[in-house]
Amino acid sequence: MGIATINPATGETIQTFEPLSDAAIAQTIELSQHTYETYRTIPLAQRSQWLSAAADVLETNKDAYGRMMTVEMGKPIQAAIAEVEKSAWVCRYYAEHAEEFLAPATVETDASHSYVSYQPLGIVLAVMPWNFPFWQVFRFAAPALMVGNVGLLKHASNVPQSALAIAEVFEKAGFPKGAFQTLLVGADKVKQILTDDRVKAATLTGSEPAGASLASTAGSVIKKTVLELGGSDPFIVMESADLEAAVNMAATARMINNGQSCIAAKRFIVQDSIFDAFAQKLVAKYAALKVGDPLDPEVKIGPLATPTILQDLQPQVQACVDAGGKILIGGDVDALKQTLPSNLQAGNFYPPTIVAEIPLEAPIAQEELFGPVAMLFRVADVDEAIRVANHIPFGLGSCAWTREDAERDRFIRDLEAGCVFINSMVKSDPRLPFGGIKRSGYGRELGKEGIHEFVNIKTVWIQ
Repeated sequence: MGIATINPATGETIQTFEPLSDAAIAQTIELSQHTYETYRTIPLAQRSQWLSAAADVLETNKDAYGRMMTVEMGKPIQAAIAEVEKSAWVCRYYAEHAEEFLAPATVETDASHSYVSYQPLGIVLAVMPWNFPFWQVFRFAAPALMVGNVGLLKHASNVPQSALAIAEVFEKAGFPKGAFQTLLVGADKVKQILTDDRVKAATLTGSEPAGASLASTAGSVIKKTVLELGGSDPFIVMESADLEAAVNMAATARMINNGQSCIAAKRFIVQDSIFDAFAQKLVAKYAALKVGDPLDPEVKIGPLATPTILQDLQPQVQACVDAGGKILIGGDVDALKQTLPSNLQAGNFYPPTIVAEIPLEAPIAQEELFGPVAMLFRVADVDEAIRVANHIPFGLGSCAWTREDAERDRFIRDLEAGCVFINSMVKSDPRLPFGGIKRSGYGRELGKEGIHEFVNIKTVWIQ
């Protein structure tokens, strides 16, 4: 697929874009470097003012930006607008707190004065995904720009209008030309950009193969990277949990962004004594979800972002069944299409689906299913719940539902993930660091830890 906006609900090509030439890429990098040389010296107070203005631009245009996202990648319109609002939040958060996070830290030594200083690195390349077209970018850009770095965005090729709009947000907010630029290029140009001596670091949110490729390239030229990759997050429910609250949140947690979220709950691990009741209630929740045009405010499940995702998901569900799993609801694309209007027949729709009783040893049990499909696993106790939860190569997020303090403490200690949420769904928050372990990546975004990822942590010693 080239660089194009293709409405995933209808299959209609809205607009196509020509990728930048090598000469245009070189000019973009040159402008970034030229801008950085002065931008790095601009006081934090001025950067904060610009970032606050970016939040204003986002909030003023949230309906238009939300619609743009929905048309490009199928996110339900209410969720798209909320994503723009969250992007404004992260801008305001770092505008207000960056000075505190970047303040020199005095350390008592035998020097007359010694301290740690946090200074910018230069140009940072951001390779970003389509599933949260605004939020993923702004959670990188807000702290990076406050530090004094400048950003280059290589966005996913199916959200070019969002990519261009984000660059315009920073321009409208008053940031210097070249402080944040969008590169409309294919993945084949990432190596060329990253190996340019003027580009100092990179961050990527995306698939494991994409992350491995970027990290390999960066490693060959000794450059810092942060990776946020896939996940197959466990959603554990013990018999001590508030069952109604857990079920209500389970439907929401799995269906974030039509099920296309790295931190969506994907594996529901339920204690045997309440398994049947949980499954029955979750099926009822799924049956009530309205599937259709994501621009309709009443619709909860829109299309998958691309035909490829749909083509990949169907055999994964079949693999669950072939391994012994039982479909409790959904799984039939043809049946779903019969319920959709004619203008949506070419869309990438997949029905909300639940598959239970998949053997733990089945290879599919360790894969990430990127769509509105939940896998249910039955366990006897907390020990087995933890074993099943950790029986995957990923370690992004996790959540557990329990009212027992001992169980809570076990989950916090023993779940192998970058975050553990107790009696709540996993979500990213500007105030807290976010990232994974194992094959879900490394490094952290957001919080104080996130702003320190792309800085020179400089030791200063004065005799």
